[in-house]
Amino acid sequence: MTRTPMTPEGLRALNVELKHLKEVLRPQIVRDIETARAHGDISENSEYEDAKERQAHCEGRIGYVEGLVASAEVIDVGKMTPSDRVVFGVTVLISNEAGDERTWRIVGETEADVDKGRISYKSPLGRALIGRSQGDDVAVPAPAGTQTWEIVEVRYQ
Repeated sequence: MTRTPMTPEGLRALNVELKHLKEVLRPQIVRDIETARAHGDISENSEYEDAKERQAHCEGRIGYVEGLVASAEVIDVGKMTPSDRVVFGVTVLISNEAGDERTWRIVGETEADVDKGRISYKSPLGRALIGRSQGDDVAVPAPAGTQTWEIVEVRYQ
């Protein structure tokens, strides 16, 4: 089985989602199906069709999330000895020649959210940063051309 690296927070979020899907959404959909069936002929009942479609989507998502949880390899940087090296789970402050600064946390694919400052270790920037150290310059391929960033700070938090 392929292991899926993630942070402890990422695993907690998946478990919360799984609990919601199983304990809230699934029972609600079952009630919606029962209500739609009570309306009579289900062959032309759009409420019934909608509920069945939501049920299929919900069950598919439950299976997907259960698979992620089962294959999770939790990496907690809080338990690692801090260094200036970029590894999975660290927060990195980078800057470019124009003076732009960005702070990113390197996380698993399912946790990535650019708006929250989290990038996947498989993203071009994530791949370029992993294994490098504070003070290093990294070249990152981008649609507008290669960008060069300096690693200003590496935080293990």
